[in-house]
Amino acid sequence: MSVPGFQDLMLPLLQLSSDGKEHTLAASRPVLAERLGLSGEDIAQLLPSGRQTVFANRVAWAKVYLQRAGLFSSTRRGHFQVTPRGLALLAESPARVDIKLLDRFPEFVEFRTKKDSEDSSTGEEHSESSATPEETLESASLRIRKALATEVLDRVKRSSPTFFEELVVALLLKMGYGGSRQDAGKALGRSGDEGLDGVIHEDRLGLDVIYLQAKRWEGTVGRPEIQKFVGALHGRRARKGVFITTSAFSDEARQYAAGIDSKVALIDGAQLAELMIDFDLGVSPATTYIVKRIDSDFFGEE
Repeated sequence: MSVPGFQDLMLPLLQLSSDGKEHTLAASRPVLAERLGLSGEDIAQLLPSGRQTVFANRVAWAKVYLQRAGLFSSTRRGHFQVTPRGLALLAESPARVDIKLLDRFPEFVEFRTKKDSEDSSTGEEHSESSATPEETLESASLRIRKALATEVLDRVKRSSPTFFEELVVALLLKMGYGGSRQDAGKALGRSGDEGLDGVIHEDRLGLDVIYLQAKRWEGTVGRPEIQKFVGALHGRRARKGVFITTSAFSDEARQYAAGIDSKVALIDGAQLAELMIDFDLGVSPATTYIVKRIDSDFFGEE
């Protein structure tokens, strides 16, 4: 099963705390996972950022909302406990605890009113969503990145062959491969290059080189093209190469590259655009949002 939304976790978390004892999120998560029948794969699912699991994020936000409604109190750092209000709500045997039910409590309404005002300014609405605020922010970021990657790749495809070859070398230099721009581009565009479009040092000392081939194609690059590239590498007694295209590679091409002794990296158009974004090549920051958390070490007295 999939990880329940954070609203679906409110009642199970409230029920878990009904013993009146202090609890921590770290200790509560495995208990909740077992009660909900979540698998190890479910629990390990990560947010798009990869910095936290979806389950941990949603349990944390369920706790935040319950605490904002006065159903939980913070007893000390990292600990929470059910309040008399929380126990009274459980005594009603609700089928579900969600935002709509929590709206009966004035403190929560105040919290929601301020939050909804902030959400409306960004065009987001969370009242019936299973996503936490962090998930919503990350999803929006991914949508923006996807649109940017599409635009980047479109620009690359419309560029000249010479510009594309220079772009490939510039990207590898940005990624930390050694040598100067002049040295890296010395083999670009040479006739009789046996199908090798460029060469770049693997390190700044020039102890090894990587041969490049860049193809601004629309069609799928198949196995024969990769075989030709590998043959050209062998002709230079080279064992490392990078084949970059604006299109895509066939499954046969990828299987062939993965099964040979030579180390050949295949970068298709989608990955090329992602790398350009990651290494700020052809793009620049527009706006930066910083999400901050409580510094538990600062509040050491809790």
